[in-house]
Amino acid sequence: MNVTGIIVEYNPFHNGHKYHIESARSATKCDAVIAVMSGNFVQRGAPSIVDKWTKTKMALLNGVDLVFELPVIYSLSSAEFFAYGAVSLLENLGVVKNLCFGSECSNIDLLKSIAKILAIEPDQFKLFLKEKMSQGMSYPSARNSALNNFLLNTKSSLAKYNIDEILQSPNNILGIEYLKNLIRIKSNITPISIKRIGSSYNSLNIEQSFSSASSIRNFLKLNGNINDLSSNIPENVLSILKEVQSTGCGFIFEDCMVPYLRYKSFLYENRIKSLPDISEGIENRILRSLQNNYSYNDIIIKSKTKRYTYSRISRILCQFFLGFENLNSEILRRNICPYGRVLGFNSTGIKVLKEMKNSSSIPIYVKIPRKINEMLQLDIQSSKAYSLLNKNISFNSDYLQSPIIADQI
Repeated sequence: MNVTGIIVEYNPFHNGHKYHIESARSATKCDAVIAVMSGNFVQRGAPSIVDKWTKTKMALLNGVDLVFELPVIYSLSSAEFFAYGAVSLLENLGVVKNLCFGSECSNIDLLKSIAKILAIEPDQFKLFLKEKMSQGMSYPSARNSALNNFLLNTKSSLAKYNIDEILQSPNNILGIEYLKNLIRIKSNITPISIKRIGSSYNSLNIEQSFSSASSIRNFLKLNGNINDLSSNIPENVLSILKEVQSTGCGFIFEDCMVPYLRYKSFLYENRIKSLPDISEGIENRILRSLQNNYSYNDIIIKSKTKRYTYSRISRILCQFFLGFENLNSEILRRNICPYGRVLGFNSTGIKVLKEMKNSSSIPIYVKIPRKINEMLQLDIQSSKAYSLLNKNISFNSDYLQSPIIADQI
């Protein structure tokens, strides 16, 4: 089978995502589309507004054949580790021929050239990076600056491009990380980039047809009429969101975590320094902010520094909420993804799963096995923590919920 992989979050699913799936099928002429999807917590450092099972339904209803969960150790990490986890999972399934992703640039050769430099990290680039980091820059800013310096000093043909603009676009960044990790793991998967359409990733404005997930979340947070989103999301997703909104719990946002975070900071303040993204005493700023602020945004604003970006602080807070400090999470996320957790499938997805029996180099789980490794334990732990925020989800949902079957939605 010709199988195409995509890496997604669907927080929530919208027309741009449907366009991505359709474009992936068209570009690769594939027989099946596999999605590796963030579960109940997403990469920007937040709980998903709807649970992973609901997101799986959205995916299956709109063209995805098989959904795997990206372990939370990767989904709550930087773009580099996020991409590493997802790409290594797709590689280890043994059936994926193509990886299709959206980007603002869409020039796959340009993105590949940048990714190659970042994957190899030539000595001169490393020196520039070390210099920029010593100036107190955040890692993303330091890397961008170092790359520019490297291209100019080596008189690279890439120097004619606006590298800063390319590396400031979220989907370009992720796309480059996917390409970089394909290079590092010596994958034979063919990467394909689709031009991203519609409003920018961070736009909060609702557009006519293609609005960003950020703008849709903001609209829902402000209790907007869901019917007003009818031109931005598929009709079946609109129905699901209406159903979620009608429940007592509704949509989940970052502020739901604040009482738990503040309580934990009082009881276990020494634990935060064991989180994988903590260094240089930033834990003290975060603890002070937790004790003196009551909104998620304010906590982050009062914690962030030149080196510690908003997103990094946000991920640290989610890691603290989930108990990343109880495991050696820094080592865990440097390992290739050791299993594939199935969240849902259709009839085509079943055929792909059968093919994986002979090709996958990792175990495929359709239910939680008796023997649980640390990474899977953290996934289960994250679902339990999410159930504190979302009362529609059982504390033991990972054990009780079977994979979603498309015909039964």
